[in-house]
Amino acid sequence: MKALMNRFVEDEDGATAIEYGLIAALIAVAIIAAVKAVGGSLSDTFDAVDTELTGATTP
Repeated sequence: MKALMNRFVEDEDGATAIEYGLIAALIAVAIIAAVKAVGGSLSDTFDAVDTELTGATTP
C-alpha cells in the first residue's frame, strides 16, 4: 500500500496534461482576440467597397 501511495505522489503525468490544456486555452483566447480585432476592420473595408460599388454609375 505504501508503494502505491508513493507512486501516486510522484506521478506527474496529470500535471503535464493540465499544463498543456492551459496552454491550449491561452492560445485559443489569443486567436479569438485577434480574429475579433481584424474582423472589425475587415468589415469596415467591405462596407466601404460596397458603398463605392453601389454609388458607381453604369456606362
